[in-house]
Amino acid sequence: MMGWLLEWWRGGTAAVEPVSLRDAARLAELHGASFAHGWGEAEFESMISERNTLVHRLRLGRKIIGFAVSRIGADEAEILSVAVDQAHRGRGLSRALLMTHLGHLAGRGVRTIFLEVEENNQPARRLYDRAGFIVVGRRERYYKQPNGEQLNALLMRRDLS
Repeated sequence: MMGWLLEWWRGGTAAVEPVSLRDAARLAELHGASFAHGWGEAEFESMISERNTLVHRLRLGRKIIGFAVSRIGADEAEILSVAVDQAHRGRGLSRALLMTHLGHLAGRGVRTIFLEVEENNQPARRLYDRAGFIVVGRRERYYKQPNGEQLNALLMRRDLS
């Protein structure tokens, strides 16, 4: 009885699942809150509709609290974005989201996955390091901030085969 009450208090059980077009507005909201240059609802609708794009949502109870988006080309893919609502970070939910997303990519025949991450984003770097990604390159001044500052990106890779 107490376990059920605790789950209810925390907002429910976390689930990683495919998105629908209805989710585009919430995904845009999460992206805008997580990144300096947020993607709009129309961009998410387009990605969700594309055959070569895989999008998962992270749901806690009835609320979407995160997502992962990848674009697939042949046996490679690139993670375009992963985000979790700030109020729910630090609980291991992003790892569950990422690992489930990677499993679905592998199921679609993806053998190698790439991503870019801002060099100073330590939480994201820890997530990707723990998920088996390795740094394979660096892009100088890749991310432009609203204040004009330009930040470096690390290019990371993981083999799924």
